[in-house]
Amino acid sequence: MKLTSVLLGLCMAASVAVNASPPSSYAHLYDGLPFDMPVIDKPVFPANTVNLTDFGAVADGKTLNTEAFANAIDALVAKGGGTLNVPAGIWMTGPIAMKSNINLHLDGGALILFSPDPDLYPAIYTVYEGYEAYRAISPIYGEGLENVAITGDGVIDGNGAAWRQVKRDQMTPPQWRRKIKSGGILVNDNVWYPSQDYIDGEKIRESEDGIAKLKAMTKEEAEAIKRFIRPVMVKLVNCKNVYLQGVLFQNSPAWNLHPLMCENLIIDGVYIKNPEYAQNGDGLDVESCKNVIIYRSTLDVGDDAICIKSGKDEDGRRRGIPTENVIVKDCRVFQGHGGFVVGSEMSGGVNNVAVSDCQFIGTDVGLRFKSTR
Repeated sequence: MKLTSVLLGLCMAASVAVNASPPSSYAHLYDGLPFDMPVIDKPVFPANTVNLTDFGAVADGKTLNTEAFANAIDALVAKGGGTLNVPAGIWMTGPIAMKSNINLHLDGGALILFSPDPDLYPAIYTVYEGYEAYRAISPIYGEGLENVAITGDGVIDGNGAAWRQVKRDQMTPPQWRRKIKSGGILVNDNVWYPSQDYIDGEKIRESEDGIAKLKAMTKEEAEAIKRFIRPVMVKLVNCKNVYLQGVLFQNSPAWNLHPLMCENLIIDGVYIKNPEYAQNGDGLDVESCKNVIIYRSTLDVGDDAICIKSGKDEDGRRRGIPTENVIVKDCRVFQGHGGFVVGSEMSGGVNNVAVSDCQFIGTDVGLRFKSTR
């Protein structure tokens, strides 16, 4: 009888061990954490893989592959999700709409290059710089998703030079000469604009109650100043279990990465890069997100680098969602206005943030905190 009891106990223990969840790959980051935070891990995807070339994509840097990306993602969704593999080559495309249970994986040598044609990026009602208004849709966009990832060893380029204005004293003489030859509009021999609609939008922004005017715009009015409302490159809104790993994200039209109201967000080993003269060229803007790990990543940008936000003024207070439970560890920032930044849009609050083992090498300020009173 005793032997039977012992054997039964051993079998039960073995069953528990087999069924237990494996420890998180990031559990060690919680050692000594001065606040309680759920242990999160990267999402798991179904073992389905498709190759972008199977959907007619052409890697010549000229052919528009928007339809191929959309069809490949839809094919995976029909199978319950999986990995879209992007092989080596230059893949020109319009916006990519992410969906649940999709891992966009870039092989080494793969470059996703977004088209500079503004007509491919319709204005949508969203959030930028803390307030709600119309904005050109992001090159990579997703809303209300679960289990979404962008991984690999490739590069994602937002072709931001086609969207941003730049001042003469921000560039070297050879850079400035190349910029002038590229087209656009030169004002007072000092500022280069990509188009007249950018100038028109800037005039509205700088006028009395400019922000209120931008917020009150209709979709049609916003479309008329498309280049001024240039997009964030990667925008994921209200998503759960988000994983960005390994990829180089560069040359964004405005902010580079903007997770908004996301839960369980891991950013591991990415390289985020913008030219030092990139206006509003933030690296990473984590806004109203919960349970966040930013780990082993490198940033070299034209504005603030790692930014924590939660909405601006009335819009932020009405949303009322703080950014909370954030681990930032073993990251490096080269160029940047601020290395680690809270604000300036933080009207929803910021709670529980730990920053450690980071190097802010070429920043104006290492740790930067900014808000209204």
